[in-house]
Amino acid sequence: MKTERCHLHLFSEQDYESVKKLYENEDVRKYLGGTVEEEAFKHHFTNMLHAKKGRYWAVFLNESHAFIGFVFLDSYHEGTRTEIGYQFLPQYWQKGYASEVVTCVIEYGFSELQLQEIVAETQTRNMASCQLLRRVGMTCEEQSMFRLINPTAS
Repeated sequence: MKTERCHLHLFSEQDYESVKKLYENEDVRKYLGGTVEEEAFKHHFTNMLHAKKGRYWAVFLNESHAFIGFVFLDSYHEGTRTEIGYQFLPQYWQKGYASEVVTCVIEYGFSELQLQEIVAETQTRNMASCQLLRRVGMTCEEQSMFRLINPTAS
């Protein structure tokens, strides 16, 4: 997939070190349970790489090909809905990349995967993430749950 400034590809083994940078970064992991040790990350990365229902994309800048983060669509923890999630390196925050990429993945989920709704969960203290989810059209339905219904679904 491609956006105006980024390109996305499904996770591969070659993304391990890049994605690991996100899990080691205290700023990135502030609202995600903290940083993750190597063994736990290996297990988590393997699960993402081989997700049966989920899709995980590494995100790169078109011009420099620099890794900036990842985005995913996967089963929400209750098992019936699809969740969108993302992590971006801090040096790429507040530049519009996350909005651009999340919008693209939402459109993909609705048009290509024929999803009826997409949810996202974030801590209400994570104001930047809450604002991002609102900016891409999601509404906060519970304390930390955002939801977007496919506008073309009947």
